Amino acid sequence: MWLSDTLTAGVWPSHAESHMARVTSDTDGIKKTLNAYRDNLVASNVEGCVNLYASDGVLMAPGYETQVGHDAVKQWYANIRKLVTLDVEFDIHEAVAITEEYGFARTSSAGTLKINATGVTRKEANQELFVMKKVEGEWKIARYCFSESKLPE
Repeated sequence: MWLSDTLTAGVWPSHAESHMARVTSDTDGIKKTLNAYRDNLVASNVEGCVNLYASDGVLMAPGYETQVGHDAVKQWYANIRKLVTLDVEFDIHEAVAITEEYGFARTSSAGTLKINATGVTRKEANQELFVMKKVEGEWKIARYCFSESKLPE
């Protein structure tokens, strides 16, 4: 009722304006973290990737056991970095702050994956889901899972 009345009247209460400013700021913060994640991933920067996770962050990768906490997540990225090098771009389809503390994002990525042992490069595409948590004013990755997707045409 409040929203329809407000839209009909064409007037936003002052608390709605501050809420919208916070939501925009939070959405921008989530996107900033995701872009930093992509940059660190492509640079094979293990510490940079791990530092974007909450301390109790969870990584769920296909074909691997679930990684829980910084130590496990760090070991996974260190192992993957030895195996492959990624060069991908992220498309952020959704970035939503649900509350002041939690949000989510849905992304897709596409590019190339190089198998380091052989030097063979192939096309790579994934779809990703992130649960985000604000920790000390910064959006961190609380939960992350991905799966392969159809290669873009």
